[in-house]
Amino acid sequence: MDVILFLIFAIVAVVCAVNVVVQTHPISSAISLIGVMGSLAVLYLLLGAEFIAMAQVIVYAGAVMVLFIFVIMLLNAGAEARRGRSFMVQLLGVPLLIALLGLLAYFVERLFPRTTLVHFGGFTGGTARDVGRALFTTYLLPFEVTSVLLLIAILGAIVLARKELE
Repeated sequence: MDVILFLIFAIVAVVCAVNVVVQTHPISSAISLIGVMGSLAVLYLLLGAEFIAMAQVIVYAGAVMVLFIFVIMLLNAGAEARRGRSFMVQLLGVPLLIALLGLLAYFVERLFPRTTLVHFGGFTGGTARDVGRALFTTYLLPFEVTSVLLLIAILGAIVLARKELE
């Protein structure tokens, strides 16, 4: 049953991720990104990392996506204009994509040795204590740099919004 759920939500995540790139309207891309993040939360649940799954839903699918949609609406971004594709792109695009995927699969198979299989629910490092300890010891510098970058982004959004009001 776990494998079936994994395959269903992995396929949903991949389809939504492709849809993020293919969509021309930014709101549709943001909604597809919410689908990716929701599917990842279910995959975390299948692995036994309940805290990380809930953090994924609350922080990323909730707060960050609301911020993305707010910025899209603030900038009044419309749909992207379609441009014609050249004949060479249409002719070589799919075969080159298949060749690239085959090459990547070959290198992944050769460079990464086979390990034990994943046991669903067997992960024990996803508790709030483990995440907090890692976040404020091992990953303290990246955590603080990220918070400063978010602060700069918020200030930039305020400056852009203030210029439009004037």
